Amino acid sequence: MSEIPGDGAARDASVVVARDENGLVALLSAPFPRHGGEYLFLPGGREERGETPDECARRELKEEAGITAARWRPLGTYAITLGTAARVHLYEARDLSVGPQRLTPTEQDFKLSWWPMADAIVAAVEGRFLLPAGPLALLLADRSG
Repeated sequence: MSEIPGDGAARDASVVVARDENGLVALLSAPFPRHGGEYLFLPGGREERGETPDECARRELKEEAGITAARWRPLGTYAITLGTAARVHLYEARDLSVGPQRLTPTEQDFKLSWWPMADAIVAAVEGRFLLPAGPLALLLADRSG
């Protein structure tokens, strides 16, 4: 979830559903004290200057989860809020290779775990995700196989 300090411009974001050969989904978790607990989320974040949504998705997946993927599929693009032109681009990544996470100083408490898709969707229904793009991406990836 990288941010560019001091950059007030609305920037697009990318979020990734990474599924391994067994259909397990890479989920991250971290404490968010401002929001009252630990939450789940998918790898993703805001675009850096000059970056395309695809490049952002690939970078965030590698940094936050240590994952690279050979196959990518767009799941859709949606407004982040009505008050900005920024959009969130959702992707599914397959044919994964897993290496070390490359976390920024603000991401050091991100923990990677692998979940069956059905369990990830149940966690979304139970409100265990803080941001809405993750549950939407999970539902779209599950629906389209």
